[in-house]
Amino acid sequence: MLAAVDHVQLAAPPGAEDALRAYYVDVLGMTEIPKPPVLAARGGCWFRAGAVQLHLGIEPDFRPAKKAHPGLRVMGIEAYVARLVAQGAAVIWDDSLPGYRRFYSEDPVGNRLEFLEPALGRQ
Repeated sequence: MLAAVDHVQLAAPPGAEDALRAYYVDVLGMTEIPKPPVLAARGGCWFRAGAVQLHLGIEPDFRPAKKAHPGLRVMGIEAYVARLVAQGAAVIWDDSLPGYRRFYSEDPVGNRLEFLEPALGRQ
């Protein structure tokens, strides 16, 4: 039986770690967590916010997925929009999921991210 999602793995091109740190820590407010030494040797970086973990692994022939993405539930979605727009990121609102306010954006290497917040009265 599955109990929970432990983490989501996204890919990134070689040498992207500094840009990823700036985005996931400074813009999204996540905390970088140390990778085990054997995995750290491969590059990449891991981030956490509460129980949410995103792992960014290095992929030499990296190409961002066009459709695949993590859905990140947030509180205060307008604040996330403001933070992303202030950093020059594109924000695309999507109202096709009943009961939620949501938008899509991309990290610095082109990974698609969905940000969503339950609408009033929905938990």
